[in-house]
Amino acid sequence: MLRHSESHRSHRIGWLRAAVLGANDGIVSTASLVVGIAAAHATHETILLTGVAGLVAGAMSMAAGEYVSVSSQSDTENADLTREKEELATQPEHELDELTGIYVSRGLTPELARQVAAQMTTHDALGAHARDELGILEMTSAKPVQAALYSAVTFAVGAALPLLVAWFAPNPQIIISVAVMSLVFLALLGGLAAKAGGANLWKGAWRVTFWGALAMAATAGVGSLFGVAVA
Repeated sequence: MLRHSESHRSHRIGWLRAAVLGANDGIVSTASLVVGIAAAHATHETILLTGVAGLVAGAMSMAAGEYVSVSSQSDTENADLTREKEELATQPEHELDELTGIYVSRGLTPELARQVAAQMTTHDALGAHARDELGILEMTSAKPVQAALYSAVTFAVGAALPLLVAWFAPNPQIIISVAVMSLVFLALLGGLAAKAGGANLWKGAWRVTFWGALAMAATAGVGSLFGVAVA
């Protein structure tokens, strides 16, 4: 008997989103900060110090922000599951009818939908309602700690790239060097993220590169105009 196997990417959604967001934000915010400070005619030491401070602050901010936001999602999911568990205990027939209606709306006949709902309820009632009524799946459920760690680490890695360029680039060439290399980094990140998610490689590269270029242009303009950098 031949066994059919398929490779899906949905299980990557949780960590991939956090990782791409962290790395993208690390590159864009740090490169923009460096470009803005450099455009304000700061010294090489000031540029590097500002970039390092931005890396540390940004990584901690990303971790805290991801943890808080994903924890809120997790709290909502847990509250819905608790309510569903209570309803299953106090209104089993109503919940069975509800599950039957869901399967009917997906194309099953009422008789078959009732049989499927009954079997799913016997096997794992809460799991069936979580999946089919609430849309909560194990592969996409909220994981606050995972999201915080991925975001913080990838932000730091992303931020380190333009900082390294700024470290080695002579002061007069910092702006162009950081800008060009950061756009290359962003294009590679967008392409890799698209490949990991099964999307179009060029589209993924273009969208992150565009927004990165816009951010750096904005901070360079502000730094040049006012003599200060805004990140």
